[in-house]
Amino acid sequence: MTELCGKFKLVSSENFDEFMKAMGVNMIMRKAGSFAKPLVEICSEDGESFSLKTTTTFKTTELKFKLGEEFDETRMDGSNCKTVVTLEDGKLVQKQSGDKEVTIIREVEGDTMKTICKVEDIVSTRVYNRCE
Repeated sequence: MTELCGKFKLVSSENFDEFMKAMGVNMIMRKAGSFAKPLVEICSEDGESFSLKTTTTFKTTELKFKLGEEFDETRMDGSNCKTVVTLEDGKLVQKQSGDKEVTIIREVEGDTMKTICKVEDIVSTRVYNRCE
């Protein structure tokens, strides 16, 4: 569980613009999202309650949640959805339901976090390095 916790900086991103386009994100937000190099911080006090903070030069969001409990989320583009995060095989699996069904899977191996973002048949892979 503790391997999921830490600060991670984006180092590579594949197909993220297509992912955002499929989600209905406007062109200006997509351009900003494509250029952003987010810092993601994952924290857990007890293995059940988590916070996930994403910081970019133009916006910061923070989610606080308990595994398996639905909560309201405002995405980086400002759209709202219902979200449930579970732990599956050591991976944080975030499922967003709203205008589009989105799945975000975060997996940490050593000092690398791989994030897979899926909407419809579009998949984006983003890789982050631990920066602590």
